[in-house]
Amino acid sequence: MTLDNLVGMSLEIIAPDPLTIRRLLEAAQRNLQDAKLIQLSNENRFDVAYKSIMQMANAVLQSRGYRTLTSKSGHHQTMIQTLPKTLNISHTQIIVLDALRKQRNVADYSGDLVTDAAVNECIIQAEALWKIIETKTSLLIEK
Repeated sequence: MTLDNLVGMSLEIIAPDPLTIRRLLEAAQRNLQDAKLIQLSNENRFDVAYKSIMQMANAVLQSRGYRTLTSKSGHHQTMIQTLPKTLNISHTQIIVLDALRKQRNVADYSGDLVTDAAVNECIIQAEALWKIIETKTSLLIEK
C-alpha cells in the first residue's frame, strides 16, 4: 500500500501548511501533559492521551501532503494505519495503537471504565510517538 493508493478512498492530497502542522503538534504536547494529571479521571486522561496520538499522526500525515477524509468513517484507523508509511512505525506498535483506538471507542460509546493500565499504556505510546517525531522529523517541530 502507498499513500497515493488511498487518495479518494480515505485520504486526500493537500498542500502542507507548516502553521497547521505546528499547531497540531503543540496541541498534542499540551494534551500529553494533561493526560499526566492524576486529578483527572482515567477516562479523561485516556481520552487526551489518545487525542495527542491522533494529533501527532495527523500532523505527520499532513506534512507528507495528505489528510484523512473525515467525511468517511474510519479516519482514526486510517491515521494509525498510515504511520508505517509516514514515520516507519513497526507493525507491533500499530497493533498497540489500534487496540487503544478500539478501547477509546468502547469507552466513548459504551461508557465503560478505563483501567489504570490502559491509561498508562496510552501515555507511553503517545510519548514514544513524540520521541519518534522529534528524532525523525525535527523539521516538523521547528518554530
